[in-house]
Amino acid sequence: MHLTVDLTYPAGLDDVSAMLADERFVRWRTEQTVRAGAPDGGTVEQADVTGSVEGGFTVVVRRTLPTDQIPAQVRSFVGNTLEVRQAEAWESQDGGRRVGTLSVEILGAPVRITGTVRLEQLPDGGTRQTYDGDVRATVPLFGTVVEDAAARAVRTTLEAEAAAGRTWLAQRP
Repeated sequence: MHLTVDLTYPAGLDDVSAMLADERFVRWRTEQTVRAGAPDGGTVEQADVTGSVEGGFTVVVRRTLPTDQIPAQVRSFVGNTLEVRQAEAWESQDGGRRVGTLSVEILGAPVRITGTVRLEQLPDGGTRQTYDGDVRATVPLFGTVVEDAAARAVRTTLEAEAAAGRTWLAQRP
């Protein structure tokens, strides 16, 4: 199943890139989205950034979430919690854009998301972030249901992360 998610920020490419490469922001954003999406048991296990905004950077986030939002017919495949690992590897900025790769693994579940992510400067001074990838589930009979549930969860999480980013940008001095 193909998934595309467009998000926007009311800040320029340099400011958004710096935010995404800031380990304090990555941890805060992840904590905000875990609380919003899993108030009864989600935890942030890891939120790391390596590299630099100038030369390219990698963001790795690992969180544990309850499975109460997964369709009941597939919950037996994954258990009571999911460990989600998200990695984004960003290249250095090239003109008015920055590109990277995305990988999301749901450990204990036969689901993987791979694709690209890009930032583009918008004419109004804002920045668009676009995730474009494929959701794959290797579950006999229920593969489409699992892919659909995973795609919805990823979209919701990315939208919540973007909202956290807009809040972060609005609070900066």
